[in-house]
Amino acid sequence: MLRYILNRLLLIVPTLLGILLLNFIIIQAAPGGPVEKLVGELKGMSSATGSGFAGGSADMASSGGPYRGSQGLPPELIERIEKMYGFDKPASERFILMVKNYATFEFGDSYYKDRSVTELIIERLPVSISLGLWSTLLAYVISIPLGIRKAIKHGEPFDVWTSSAIIVGYAIPSFLFAILLIVLFAGGSYWNVFPLRGLTSDGWENMSLIGKALDYLWHITLPTIAIVIGSFAPLTMLTKNSFLDEISKQYVQTARAKGLSENRVLYGHVFRNAMLIVIAGFPAAFISLFFTGVLLIEYIFSLDGLGLLGFEAVINRDYPIVFGTLFIFTLIGLLLKLVSDLTYVLVDPRIDFSRRDY
Repeated sequence: MLRYILNRLLLIVPTLLGILLLNFIIIQAAPGGPVEKLVGELKGMSSATGSGFAGGSADMASSGGPYRGSQGLPPELIERIEKMYGFDKPASERFILMVKNYATFEFGDSYYKDRSVTELIIERLPVSISLGLWSTLLAYVISIPLGIRKAIKHGEPFDVWTSSAIIVGYAIPSFLFAILLIVLFAGGSYWNVFPLRGLTSDGWENMSLIGKALDYLWHITLPTIAIVIGSFAPLTMLTKNSFLDEISKQYVQTARAKGLSENRVLYGHVFRNAMLIVIAGFPAAFISLFFTGVLLIEYIFSLDGLGLLGFEAVINRDYPIVFGTLFIFTLIGLLLKLVSDLTYVLVDPRIDFSRRDY
């Protein structure tokens, strides 16, 4: 097992390189960029003022004299902008430099936020971890028992009405359910029970340990519920179908013929086999909730997480943040995949990954 873990850790390096290289090539081929964006803004400001460069852009113009929109920007200014963003170097050189910096978790500075990417990630990481972790755990806590119960009661009224409820919950987008929760419980039109913004209240640092925990749970409740509503349905049906598939197998009939109790058959034999496919989906579920799944939720509840940070970076062509968040999410995903494989062994000791060839 130790050999398998070491091999998987070593495979993370070329995987990260491949993903970074692929995305780097795509971004290089995509139209637009920070240079073009800033040039467009400078042209717009210059056209509006009629002369010179307004505000903080004035000190960037080295040619002096009035600007006339029909003549475009001076080539010297374009070169200074390219150098400021590092685009004065060839693409291959920029990629190699980026890889060297990322090896030491140095992601550079944001183009538009005047702060290092590392600081921005560290600042917003707790928000995304909170939403992703609690939502994933709650979804699993609800889905696994519910899926098992539905498999046992397959075709009975309990299975029918819970399936209907699951379909309705799955059909409602998370962001729409978030708005409904705000209207009902966050002072929208009815009750003002939960806060609307942030993960903590003002003065959180001065609260007691219990007070901090309660305040944190108070703020995280509505965003977590909004995310879970749309995420537990597929997991519930996966658990149910997995159990139904295992229950129909011969070894279950043999165990029952030996006189084992139904609980012993279900949780002593069926559970560990049925849970393998559910456990396999944990990394993907966590990453999807951790990043893409919570983007609108972060926006609606004014939570500054990595999902919103990455989205804003893509819109603004803030490449250091784009690649920095991509690197972090990819690394977390690969590590979680390794954790998932190790969980396989805990659920079913018959699995031995150390025998796999590389």
